[in-house]
Amino acid sequence: MAQTKKKAVVLLSGGLDSATVMAMVLAEGYEVHALSFRYGQRHAMELDCASEQSNAGAVEHRVVDIDLSSFGGSALTADLEVPKHDHIDELDGQIPITYVPARNTVFLSYALAWAEVLEAFDIFIGVNALDYSGYPDCRPEFIQAFETMANPATVAGVQGHKLTIHAPLIDLTKAEIIQHGLSLGVDYAKTTSCYDPTLDGRSCGHCDSCLLRLKGFKDAGIKDPRPYVED
Repeated sequence: MAQTKKKAVVLLSGGLDSATVMAMVLAEGYEVHALSFRYGQRHAMELDCASEQSNAGAVEHRVVDIDLSSFGGSALTADLEVPKHDHIDELDGQIPITYVPARNTVFLSYALAWAEVLEAFDIFIGVNALDYSGYPDCRPEFIQAFETMANPATVAGVQGHKLTIHAPLIDLTKAEIIQHGLSLGVDYAKTTSCYDPTLDGRSCGHCDSCLLRLKGFKDAGIKDPRPYVED
């Protein structure tokens, strides 16, 4: 009799990191249930990418509608200009205005609800604490705190089935993430990272996310397959 695969909920944004995480989870033999959000972000291109990525092995891909733009407070969900820079050295380490308040808390809460319904005890998220923009909800402390909260908050948790929040990229550089993803067959042309892409899908090359992505590919010795405005 074939052994039943363990189920996992994977947060899939359409970006480089979450695509890599999904490939890692598939390689570990999980049955992947991918979860994305239409949350009032500036563009839907990332959801198109997430849909393409989910075809690489997820048994199911759900896109949930929520509206974080009702609160604003971020250049990704309000009519605020996305900061642009000419060089990565111009990033000052401050939390940028592209941070969406409580976004990962909200996303993980939805993932937790779906995991309960699926009877899954593993949730994966592609946060990173090294080559990232300084968002507070991308730190190990946050991931551990959410897991600590989640277990006594669920039926499975109080019945002794421990839920684990996995953040397998948390201590990796962007170059290490890319190299690992390539070894698993990730097609990074089907990922997008830009906060302010053109209508025809080209990345701006100057927002924080583009600069971090470009540095990752450069450090990995590989050309980024995504098209950029200045290409």
